[in-house]
Amino acid sequence: MNMNLPDLQQRLRTFAQARNWDQFHSPKNLSMALAAEAAELLEIFQWLTEEQSKDITDSEKDLAQVKEEIADVFIYLVRLADKLDIDIEKEVLAKIDLNEKKYPVELSRDNATKYNRR
Repeated sequence: MNMNLPDLQQRLRTFAQARNWDQFHSPKNLSMALAAEAAELLEIFQWLTEEQSKDITDSEKDLAQVKEEIADVFIYLVRLADKLDIDIEKEVLAKIDLNEKKYPVELSRDNATKYNRR
């Protein structure tokens, strides 16, 4: 099944409205919840080595936790964009275009240094 962002936004909107949560879903609160969920994702990897982080898929339990946190981050991001009437697909594509200009292959290949620090 492919995800359709407008349908997903509507489903999340309906979910929140049914619970009368719109009163709590201000941009400030949603962005704070998004940051908290991203921190929970970060916490999973915090003390792992690079190799352990790559091998997290070996543990169904750990991978299930990662999946849940990724979903939480995405849900809050989609909800925030919906509340601010931001077209995520359009903005992501525009950002990729911008990044292609900021990080040309000939300057960026095998280089992790940020473009404005070279």
